[in-house]
Amino acid sequence: MFDERDALKELRKESLDIYNRLHSIEQDIAFVNAVHEAYPGVPVLPNLRCGAWYTDPGIRFSSPNTTANGGDDSSSVKGAYFKSTDGHYNAWRFSLRRPNLHLLPIAAKDGGSGLILVDSTRAGKRLPDALSKTVPIWCAVVNRAVAIRLGSSVPSDWDTSLHTPPSIPQQEAAQISTQLDGWAQALASSSYSLPQLPRPLRPVWITPAQSTFPQPPETCIPIICVSASAVMSEGDARRVHGFAYVQGAGDDHELWGMGLTPELFWQHRELLLSAERAELSHLVQDLVSASSSTPERTNRGPTPITHADSRLLIGALLDLDYYDENIAYVLAGGPAPLHNPPIPRILHLPLSSSNKKAQSNSALPALLPRSTAFASAQLRAGKRVCFACDDGRDVSVGLALAALGVAFDAEGRLLPGDRSCGAVAMDKQALRTRLEWIIASRPEANPSRATLKRVNEFLMSSAYK
Repeated sequence: MFDERDALKELRKESLDIYNRLHSIEQDIAFVNAVHEAYPGVPVLPNLRCGAWYTDPGIRFSSPNTTANGGDDSSSVKGAYFKSTDGHYNAWRFSLRRPNLHLLPIAAKDGGSGLILVDSTRAGKRLPDALSKTVPIWCAVVNRAVAIRLGSSVPSDWDTSLHTPPSIPQQEAAQISTQLDGWAQALASSSYSLPQLPRPLRPVWITPAQSTFPQPPETCIPIICVSASAVMSEGDARRVHGFAYVQGAGDDHELWGMGLTPELFWQHRELLLSAERAELSHLVQDLVSASSSTPERTNRGPTPITHADSRLLIGALLDLDYYDENIAYVLAGGPAPLHNPPIPRILHLPLSSSNKKAQSNSALPALLPRSTAFASAQLRAGKRVCFACDDGRDVSVGLALAALGVAFDAEGRLLPGDRSCGAVAMDKQALRTRLEWIIASRPEANPSRATLKRVNEFLMSSAYK
């Protein structure tokens, strides 16, 4: 007999089926494209990671920048980093680790045309918490921090209120509002730069349930929050066009993607969507295998840390070349460069574990003294120093953070050679400020707690001092 447990098992099997997932994503992409067409000229960015499945690279905002090697970096803005956990009930927060301030110049372009943020959520809700609460918190906090910095020159009608969608209870919104001033004061007191906004930010929400799209008020810079997936209520036709629709199909792709990533999906979109159900798994395996054997560069050069006069850079190992003789390299992990004899301006630091927490706990204490000594010597010799790891987000950020603590003063100036060890009084606030310098230049920087703890221990240790 087919009971309720069997039905639930069948639903779970359908939800994890990669054929259903990819075709559900394709259906939602059409909705995102329709939103883009409804707001011509408004930049579009995914809220990473889920939003990247639904955002066509052809419509995603890109801003050409100059890389460390003088090349054109057209993919420097990868997306937004709003976490749903920062909007969870009674755990609301504005994170200075994820300030998303790189979005402000984009939203303020052309007099404040705004920004379209793309995300999705799994069954049960129309909006992910990232769009319904984290983004509204961000808008209100940024507006208040700008007002604090402007002081008496702030316009009298500058909107600092918290705006949430109707799905958020008034009581919850009121509880969040009591914390906005504290978060805004922390942002205003930080080392982050805040651009001069022509108007205050205000969130606007769009879901597939709407028959018409809203017209944002002209008194604000609209942050248009697009939840790409339709809510499938009980009784709705989930099976359409030969597949079972999965709401929020792009979420948690490690569980169903077989190694497929948004980048691979967009590179091979037509091939994947034209494949028969029976052959799709084998096709994905082949594409993932080919990608792993010949990994592609992102065409993004290392990121200069502006607050340190661009003397330090952070990047991913795949995106490096070693032809700029004015740059020294600290390579955390990956194969050692095949240079014979070895090049003195390249330091390779082997990492034995693929587990990032294990790397931070076991390897970093031994690597930090070598890395900072090498970086200090290269800086004194007049070179810039680039730190790189597999993703350019964790270990390399920790190594660069330690170098900022050892070789640079509180204003980001390089210390004289005889003062580059223990000369700067380091405490947790000084470390936080230097991490802000990194995040301001490289928003995707996301060092783990373990990495930050090891760096903190190193800079506070008697060996360093």
